[in-house]
Amino acid sequence: MKITTDTNVLVRIVMQDDTEQAAVAQALFLQATVIAIPVPVFCEFAWVLKRGYASSTNDIASAIETIVKVDAVVTDLPAVEAGLTALRAGGDFADGALAYQGERLGGTVFASFDRNAVALLRNEGAEAADPAELIA
Repeated sequence: MKITTDTNVLVRIVMQDDTEQAAVAQALFLQATVIAIPVPVFCEFAWVLKRGYASSTNDIASAIETIVKVDAVVTDLPAVEAGLTALRAGGDFADGALAYQGERLGGTVFASFDRNAVALLRNEGAEAADPAELIA
């Protein structure tokens, strides 16, 4: 079976907060031959673990790293790695992943009103700016 998983399936497996759903989710992962995980699922996953479960940055990064190592998992690994870099630098996983994917799609500057995201991405060598900086 080839599946695309939603965020809540990953959360059940990692957090084990609903034993019945966690067991079903784990069985699904064991039976699937392909587990497609779109980058937005990892963005949501990182946000839910941080905000909903007060998980540490290290715990979130470790969980994502463990998931992508599953043989059946297919994802945009370079985007996930960019998200992990941003997360470990003190930013949001989503900002790093989105900036990476945006650049691949032809965007040359990541535009955000989030000053922390802009500063972090700049520190990582990415082109990032407040939208006000970009208008003439």
